[in-house]
Amino acid sequence: MAHSPTRRSALKNLVAGTVAVGATSALGGWLPAAKPNEMLALKGNIRHSACRWCYQDVPLEQLCAAAAGIGLRGIDLVGPTDWPTLKKYGLDSPMCNGAELNLTDGFNDPRFHGALQQRYAALIPQVARAGFKNLICFSGSRRDLSDEAGLANCVTGLTPLLKLAAQHRVVLVMELLNSKIDHPDYQCDRTAWGVALARRLDSENFKLLFDIYHMQIDEGDVIRTIREFHPYIAHYHTGGVPGRHEIDETQELNYPAIMRAIQATGFTGYVAQEFIPTAPDQLASLRSAVLLCDV
Repeated sequence: MAHSPTRRSALKNLVAGTVAVGATSALGGWLPAAKPNEMLALKGNIRHSACRWCYQDVPLEQLCAAAAGIGLRGIDLVGPTDWPTLKKYGLDSPMCNGAELNLTDGFNDPRFHGALQQRYAALIPQVARAGFKNLICFSGSRRDLSDEAGLANCVTGLTPLLKLAAQHRVVLVMELLNSKIDHPDYQCDRTAWGVALARRLDSENFKLLFDIYHMQIDEGDVIRTIREFHPYIAHYHTGGVPGRHEIDETQELNYPAIMRAIQATGFTGYVAQEFIPTAPDQLASLRSAVLLCDV
C-alpha cells in the first residue's frame, strides 16, 4: 500500500466504541503457486488467522468471505460490533480486542487501572457469551518505570480481573511488542519480562501473545525462545523483518522452520498473519502467507 497504516492508528480506529456496546508477493521457490480462487488444501496442523487491521481497505464482509475461502479459521483484533459478521462466515475471533485504552496507557501504570478494570470487566463476559476465549491487553509505555515497578503495577492491575476471567473461561493475553522500531518505550518488549509477569500472576487465565516480528527485532533467537517459554504463550503473530511486510524470501525469518517449532511444542492455538501487504492483491499475499506457514 502506498500509505500503510500503523498498528497504533489502526487499532485506535478499530477499538473506538466497541466496549460500549491478482498479484502475489514474490515467493521464489519457497512454495508452489496457488490459483487465486482455489481452495487451499491445508494440513490442519496450524490453526490460521489474520489480523483485521492489516486489511483496512478491504470491507470486513469481503475479508471474511476470502478468509473462509482460503481456509482461515479466524480473524484477529475484532471487537463485539463485528463478531456477528465473523460468525456469519463460520470464523472465530481468536484474539478479541476492545477493552484496551490504547497501546501506551496500560496495566503498568496505576493511573489507568480504574478505567482498564472497568472496561475489561465489561468485555470479559461478552467475549465468553460470544463463544470466544482470548482478550488482548498491553503493558503500556515504561515512562521511566523499572522492570520491577512495572511488573508490580501490572500484578496489581490485572489480579482483580483474573477471577472474573476464570469464571468466564477467558484468557487475558498481553502482547509482546518491540520498543526499538515500532513502539518506543513499550515495557513488555522482552519475552523474559512477560514470562516473569505470568509467573507472578500464576493463572491459566493470563498468557502472552508472542509476536514473531516484534521479538525478532528486540531479541532474536525466536525458535529457542518459543521452545523454552511455550507454556506461557497463547497466540502468535507473524510479520516480515524488516518492514513488517510479506513473509517471503525478501525478509530474514524462516517462517516454515518457526511454524514447525511451534507445532513441535504441542501448540493448539492460532497463528495469525499480521503483515502489511505491499502487493496489489492483498488477499493473494495473505493466501501465500498461509500456504507458507501451513507445515
